Amino acid sequence: MQKKVRKNRKKNNCRRWRQLSFWGKIWRVTWITLLSIWLFTIVQVLTGILWNPILTPLMVQRFFQQASDSNRPVRFERDYVSIDEISPHLVTAVIASEDGLFLYHNGFDVKQLKQAYKENQRGRRVRGGSTISMQTAKNCFLPHKRTMLRKAAEAYYTILIETFWSKERIMECYLNIVEFGDGIYGCEAAAQHYFHHSAAQLTRNEAAQLAATLPSPLKRNPAHSSPYFRKRTAAIQSLAAKYGRINLQAKREDLNPKYLKEMDESLWDFLVWMRKQ
Repeated sequence: MQKKVRKNRKKNNCRRWRQLSFWGKIWRVTWITLLSIWLFTIVQVLTGILWNPILTPLMVQRFFQQASDSNRPVRFERDYVSIDEISPHLVTAVIASEDGLFLYHNGFDVKQLKQAYKENQRGRRVRGGSTISMQTAKNCFLPHKRTMLRKAAEAYYTILIETFWSKERIMECYLNIVEFGDGIYGCEAAAQHYFHHSAAQLTRNEAAQLAATLPSPLKRNPAHSSPYFRKRTAAIQSLAAKYGRINLQAKREDLNPKYLKEMDESLWDFLVWMRKQ
Protein backbone atom coordinates (compact mmCIF):
# COMPACT_ATOMS: atom_id res chain seq x y z
CA MET A 1 0.00 0.00 0.00
CA GLN A 2 2.78 2.42 0.95
CA LYS A 3 4.67 1.60 -2.24
CA LYS A 4 1.56 2.38 -4.27
CA VAL A 5 1.12 5.75 -2.48
CA ARG A 6 4.77 6.66 -3.13
CA LYS A 7 4.44 5.67 -6.78
CA ASN A 8 1.33 7.82 -7.23
CA ARG A 9 3.00 10.76 -5.49
CA LYS A 10 6.01 10.46 -7.78
CA LYS A 11 3.75 10.40 -10.85
CA ASN A 12 1.89 13.49 -9.64
CA ASN A 13 5.15 15.36 -9.04
CA CYS A 14 6.37 14.48 -12.55
CA ARG A 15 3.07 15.61 -14.02
CA ARG A 16 3.21 18.94 -12.18
CA TRP A 17 6.80 19.49 -13.35
CA ARG A 18 5.83 18.86 -17.00
CA GLN A 19 2.93 21.29 -16.68
CA LEU A 20 5.20 24.13 -15.55
CA SER A 21 6.21 26.76 -18.11
CA PHE A 22 9.86 27.29 -19.04
CA TRP A 23 10.20 30.28 -16.69
CA GLY A 24 8.29 28.42 -14.03
CA LYS A 25 10.89 25.64 -14.14
CA ILE A 26 13.73 28.21 -14.04
CA TRP A 27 12.15 29.92 -11.01
CA ARG A 28 11.66 26.64 -9.14
CA VAL A 29 15.25 25.46 -9.79
CA THR A 30 16.56 28.88 -8.73
CA TRP A 31 14.77 29.08 -5.39
CA ILE A 32 15.56 25.44 -4.55
CA THR A 33 19.24 26.12 -5.31
CA LEU A 34 19.28 29.30 -3.20
CA LEU A 35 17.49 27.56 -0.34
CA SER A 36 20.01 24.69 -0.47
CA ILE A 37 22.95 27.12 -0.40
CA TRP A 38 21.43 29.03 2.52
CA LEU A 39 20.86 25.83 4.51
CA PHE A 40 24.42 24.70 3.74
CA THR A 41 25.90 27.97 5.06
CA ILE A 42 23.79 27.72 8.24
CA VAL A 43 25.04 24.16 8.82
CA GLN A 44 28.63 25.32 8.17
CA VAL A 45 28.40 28.07 10.79
CA LEU A 46 26.58 25.95 13.37
CA THR A 47 29.19 23.20 12.95
CA GLY A 48 31.88 25.83 13.50
CA ILE A 49 30.60 26.47 17.03
CA LEU A 50 32.23 23.22 18.16
CA TRP A 51 34.86 22.36 15.54
CA ASN A 52 37.54 24.21 13.63
CA PRO A 53 37.58 23.52 9.88
CA ILE A 54 39.83 20.66 8.77
CA LEU A 55 41.00 22.81 5.86
CA THR A 56 40.18 26.35 4.80
CA PRO A 57 40.02 27.68 1.22
CA LEU A 58 43.19 29.70 1.87
CA MET A 59 45.10 26.59 2.97
CA VAL A 60 44.16 24.84 -0.27
CA GLN A 61 44.98 27.96 -2.28
CA ARG A 62 48.43 28.30 -0.69
CA PHE A 63 49.20 24.60 -1.20
CA PHE A 64 48.70 24.86 -4.97
CA GLN A 65 50.73 28.09 -5.08
CA GLN A 66 53.60 26.37 -3.26
CA ALA A 67 53.36 23.23 -5.42
CA SER A 68 53.49 25.27 -8.65
CA ASP A 69 56.56 27.31 -7.56
CA SER A 70 59.82 25.38 -7.61
CA ASN A 71 61.52 28.03 -5.47
CA ARG A 72 58.89 27.82 -2.76
CA PRO A 73 58.91 24.93 -0.27
CA VAL A 74 55.65 23.08 0.32
CA ARG A 75 54.89 23.61 3.99
CA PHE A 76 51.80 22.87 6.03
CA GLU A 77 52.06 23.56 9.75
CA ARG A 78 48.85 23.66 11.78
CA ASP A 79 47.86 22.62 15.27
CA TYR A 80 44.51 23.64 16.74
CA VAL A 81 44.28 24.54 20.45
CA SER A 82 41.49 25.86 22.66
CA ILE A 83 41.32 29.51 23.72
CA ASP A 84 42.44 28.42 27.21
CA GLU A 85 45.72 27.20 25.70
CA ILE A 86 46.47 30.56 24.05
CA SER A 87 48.38 33.27 25.88
CA PRO A 88 46.18 36.23 26.90
CA HIS A 89 49.04 38.42 25.66
CA LEU A 90 48.32 37.28 22.10
CA VAL A 91 44.59 37.98 22.38
CA THR A 92 45.33 41.51 23.63
CA ALA A 93 48.03 42.14 21.01
CA VAL A 94 45.79 41.01 18.14
CA ILE A 95 42.87 43.16 19.32
CA ALA A 96 45.18 46.16 19.82
CA SER A 97 46.67 45.68 16.37
CA GLU A 98 43.71 44.56 14.27
CA ASP A 99 40.42 45.53 15.89
CA GLY A 100 40.37 47.68 19.01
CA LEU A 101 36.56 47.62 19.27
CA PHE A 102 36.23 43.87 18.78
CA LEU A 103 34.06 43.42 21.88
CA TYR A 104 31.83 46.38 21.00
CA HIS A 105 30.76 45.91 17.38
CA ASN A 106 28.45 43.35 15.81
CA GLY A 107 30.90 42.38 13.11
CA PHE A 108 31.33 45.73 11.32
CA ASP A 109 33.16 48.86 12.43
CA VAL A 110 31.30 51.36 10.24
CA LYS A 111 33.57 54.26 11.21
CA GLN A 112 36.62 52.34 9.99
CA LEU A 113 34.82 51.21 6.84
CA LYS A 114 33.98 54.82 5.98
CA GLN A 115 37.56 55.90 6.63
CA ALA A 116 38.89 53.06 4.47
CA TYR A 117 36.47 53.96 1.66
CA LYS A 118 37.52 57.64 1.71
CA GLU A 119 41.24 56.81 1.65
CA ASN A 120 40.83 54.29 -1.14
CA GLN A 121 38.83 56.84 -3.17
CA ARG A 122 41.67 59.35 -2.76
CA GLY A 123 44.07 56.80 -4.22
CA ARG A 124 45.96 56.20 -1.01
CA ARG A 125 47.24 52.84 0.21
CA VAL A 126 44.36 50.35 0.02
CA ARG A 127 42.76 49.76 3.41
CA GLY A 128 40.22 47.08 4.08
CA GLY A 129 38.63 48.30 7.31
CA SER A 130 38.06 44.65 8.23
CA THR A 131 37.24 43.62 11.77
CA ILE A 132 38.45 40.37 13.34
CA SER A 133 34.95 38.96 12.76
CA MET A 134 35.17 39.79 9.04
CA GLN A 135 38.65 38.28 8.79
CA THR A 136 37.45 35.12 10.56
CA ALA A 137 34.54 34.79 8.11
CA LYS A 138 36.91 35.27 5.16
CA ASN A 139 39.65 32.95 6.44
CA CYS A 140 37.25 30.22 7.54
CA PHE A 141 34.81 30.03 4.65
CA LEU A 142 36.06 31.91 1.57
CA PRO A 143 39.00 32.06 -0.86
CA HIS A 144 41.19 35.18 -0.84
CA LYS A 145 40.05 37.00 -3.96
CA ARG A 146 39.36 40.72 -4.32
CA THR A 147 35.91 40.63 -5.87
CA MET A 148 32.60 42.23 -4.93
CA LEU A 149 30.96 38.80 -4.77
CA ARG A 150 33.52 37.61 -2.21
CA LYS A 151 33.05 40.81 -0.20
CA ALA A 152 29.29 40.27 -0.18
CA ALA A 153 29.75 36.66 0.93
CA GLU A 154 32.19 37.82 3.63
CA ALA A 155 29.60 40.27 4.99
CA TYR A 156 26.95 37.52 4.97
CA TYR A 157 29.17 35.04 6.85
CA THR A 158 30.18 37.80 9.29
CA ILE A 159 26.52 38.36 10.18
CA LEU A 160 26.07 34.61 10.67
CA ILE A 161 29.05 34.08 12.97
CA GLU A 162 28.20 37.19 14.99
CA THR A 163 24.68 35.78 15.38
CA PHE A 164 25.56 32.20 16.32
CA TRP A 165 29.10 32.39 17.78
CA SER A 166 30.33 34.10 20.93
CA LYS A 167 33.16 36.64 20.79
CA GLU A 168 35.35 34.07 22.52
CA ARG A 169 34.61 31.49 19.82
CA ILE A 170 35.28 33.99 17.03
CA MET A 171 38.66 34.84 18.54
CA GLU A 172 39.50 31.17 19.14
CA CYS A 173 38.71 30.22 15.55
CA TYR A 174 40.55 33.25 14.18
CA LEU A 175 43.75 32.53 16.09
CA ASN A 176 43.63 28.86 15.05
CA ILE A 177 43.29 29.38 11.29
CA VAL A 178 44.87 32.75 10.51
CA GLU A 179 48.05 32.69 8.41
CA PHE A 180 51.26 33.59 10.27
CA GLY A 181 53.67 32.75 7.46
CA ASP A 182 53.88 30.74 4.24
CA GLY A 183 52.20 27.45 5.15
CA ILE A 184 51.99 28.31 8.87
CA TYR A 185 48.42 28.46 10.17
CA GLY A 186 47.26 29.26 13.67
CA CYS A 187 49.03 30.62 16.72
CA GLU A 188 50.17 27.25 18.06
CA ALA A 189 52.02 26.35 14.85
CA ALA A 190 53.45 29.89 14.68
CA ALA A 191 54.65 29.81 18.31
CA GLN A 192 56.33 26.44 17.75
CA HIS A 193 57.88 27.54 14.43
CA TYR A 194 59.24 30.92 15.48
CA PHE A 195 59.78 30.59 19.24
CA HIS A 196 59.97 26.81 19.82
CA HIS A 197 57.33 26.68 22.54
CA SER A 198 53.54 26.58 22.81
CA ALA A 199 51.11 29.45 22.24
CA ALA A 200 50.26 29.35 25.94
CA GLN A 201 53.84 30.43 26.77
CA LEU A 202 54.00 33.46 24.46
CA THR A 203 55.47 36.55 26.11
CA ARG A 204 54.21 40.09 25.51
CA ASN A 205 56.96 40.76 22.99
CA GLU A 206 56.45 37.46 21.14
CA ALA A 207 52.69 38.05 21.01
CA ALA A 208 53.28 41.53 19.58
CA GLN A 209 55.61 40.06 16.94
CA LEU A 210 52.96 37.57 15.82
CA ALA A 211 50.33 40.32 15.71
CA ALA A 212 52.69 42.43 13.58
CA THR A 213 52.83 39.69 10.92
CA LEU A 214 49.07 39.56 10.34
CA PRO A 215 48.58 42.33 7.75
CA SER A 216 51.15 40.69 5.47
CA PRO A 217 52.20 37.23 6.73
CA LEU A 218 54.08 36.29 3.54
CA LYS A 219 56.34 39.34 3.80
CA ARG A 220 56.71 39.87 7.54
CA ASN A 221 57.79 37.35 10.17
CA PRO A 222 59.77 37.32 13.42
CA ALA A 223 62.55 35.21 11.86
CA HIS A 224 63.56 38.03 9.46
CA SER A 225 62.52 41.21 11.23
CA SER A 226 63.20 44.55 9.55
CA PRO A 227 63.54 47.94 11.28
CA TYR A 228 59.90 48.63 10.37
CA PHE A 229 58.81 45.28 11.80
CA ARG A 230 60.59 45.97 15.09
CA LYS A 231 59.04 49.45 15.23
CA ARG A 232 55.59 48.01 14.55
CA THR A 233 56.10 45.33 17.21
CA ALA A 234 57.04 47.96 19.79
CA ALA A 235 53.97 50.05 18.89
CA ILE A 236 51.64 47.06 19.29
CA GLN A 237 53.25 46.11 22.60
CA SER A 238 52.82 49.66 23.90
CA LEU A 239 49.17 49.81 22.79
CA ALA A 240 48.43 46.35 24.22
CA ALA A 241 49.75 47.50 27.62
CA LYS A 242 47.06 50.20 27.66
CA TYR A 243 44.33 47.66 26.90
CA GLY A 244 45.33 45.34 29.71
CA ARG A 245 43.95 41.81 29.85
CA ILE A 246 40.93 41.36 27.57
CA ASN A 247 37.90 39.53 28.96
CA LEU A 248 36.33 37.82 25.94
CA GLN A 249 33.39 36.70 28.09
CA ALA A 250 32.47 40.26 29.11
CA LYS A 251 28.76 41.05 28.98
CA ARG A 252 27.48 44.04 27.05
CA GLU A 253 26.46 45.89 30.20
CA ASP A 254 30.06 45.66 31.48
CA LEU A 255 31.48 47.45 28.42
CA ASN A 256 32.23 51.16 28.11
CA PRO A 257 28.98 52.96 27.03
CA LYS A 258 31.03 55.54 25.12
CA TYR A 259 32.32 52.95 22.64
CA LEU A 260 29.00 51.12 22.50
CA LYS A 261 27.41 54.34 21.25
CA GLU A 262 30.02 54.59 18.49
CA MET A 263 28.93 51.16 17.24
CA ASP A 264 25.28 52.14 16.74
CA GLU A 265 25.60 52.24 12.94
CA SER A 266 24.97 49.00 11.04
CA LEU A 267 26.30 47.63 7.76
CA TRP A 268 23.09 48.85 6.11
CA ASP A 269 23.86 52.40 7.30
CA PHE A 270 27.31 52.12 5.71
CA LEU A 271 25.86 50.91 2.38
CA VAL A 272 23.36 53.79 2.34
CA TRP A 273 26.16 56.24 3.13
CA MET A 274 28.44 54.78 0.42
CA ARG A 275 25.68 55.05 -2.18
CA LYS A 276 25.44 58.79 -1.49
CA GLN A 277 29.17 59.37 -1.96
